[in-house]
Amino acid sequence: MNIIDDFVAMSHAVGDPALDAVILGEGNTSVLGPDDTFYVKASGCNLQTLGAQHAVQLRRAPLLSLMDGTEPVSEAELQETYKKAKVDPSVAARPSVEAIFHALLLGYTGIKAVAHVHATAVNALTCSKSWPRSLEGRLCPDEAVVLGPDSVFVDYVDPGVELGRVIWNGVEAYIEKWGQPPKVIYMQNHGVIALGTSTTEAVNIVQMAIKAARIRLGALASGEGINPLAPEIVSHLLGRPDEKYRQQMLDKK
Repeated sequence: MNIIDDFVAMSHAVGDPALDAVILGEGNTSVLGPDDTFYVKASGCNLQTLGAQHAVQLRRAPLLSLMDGTEPVSEAELQETYKKAKVDPSVAARPSVEAIFHALLLGYTGIKAVAHVHATAVNALTCSKSWPRSLEGRLCPDEAVVLGPDSVFVDYVDPGVELGRVIWNGVEAYIEKWGQPPKVIYMQNHGVIALGTSTTEAVNIVQMAIKAARIRLGALASGEGINPLAPEIVSHLLGRPDEKYRQQMLDKK
């Protein structure tokens, strides 16, 4: 399967109505391309039905230049940068406004696919008064194996450059602690981002994040609250040879 077919297949998988992850034009996806480029979903199209024509190829460098500093970036400057970043200027489709964090995340070692969705179950928790406590920790072995030892939590900020900068800070802090990029980023009142070494892994992460959210909602509804696994148990699980093998098998094409 070529890069574009892979991109379309991942988009359709996370856009499947059975997941309740996105509706209408919600969410966005991306895959790493050649020569420091990437393909990202065009703004406004539907993840369930998009086609190859909805994959906009961009150069990473122009978008990453917007991340420097702390000053706001105007809408005019943002759109001009998107235009310059297009590999093919004749492409009329406009890339997602969140292409910036895709450009950032695809630059980390091993990350080749990113999927961002607004899953109902996940957002029931990102929009709750218990944010981010209700999403912290790991509740069962499968969640630990697929989502990794911990998550990145990003308080609500405006999508675009500002969000990209906050995500950058969160990911860098995670790498400093764990020595590797995260697999999942939760954003307050917004949604979840999956970082995969392949499109298969990105889809797996989205699916597991949604299942984990449903379990957490059930635990909260019981009135007893959430009972996460102890950190030492999570560490033990992730170090087990059989769990490492299972993770490799799950992520295979």
